[in-house]
Amino acid sequence: MYRPLPDSITIGESKIEGLGLIAKEEIKSNILIGKIHIPDEREPNGYFRTPLGAFGNHSRKPNCFKLLMEDGSWWIMSNQDIKIGDEITWQYTLYEV
Repeated sequence: MYRPLPDSITIGESKIEGLGLIAKEEIKSNILIGKIHIPDEREPNGYFRTPLGAFGNHSRKPNCFKLLMEDGSWWIMSNQDIKIGDEITWQYTLYEV
């Protein structure tokens, strides 16, 4: 079942810009967190951005990375332990997902 946000994450004030994704629970390294882009040929860039993808902020020192799945969707996975209250970030690729 698709969920817009995992139970371990909420939307809150970002230290980077506007609103961001905030960890409600500790997230261990190498955990698959959720979908950020789903293939959709009706969209101009070929992808539908999920709520998880919409509220994620860019960082040059991210705590997550993007992962392309076999079905063409993009997910984020933690690359380090993330503490409660930390913002979930990944490096943008200027919408070239």
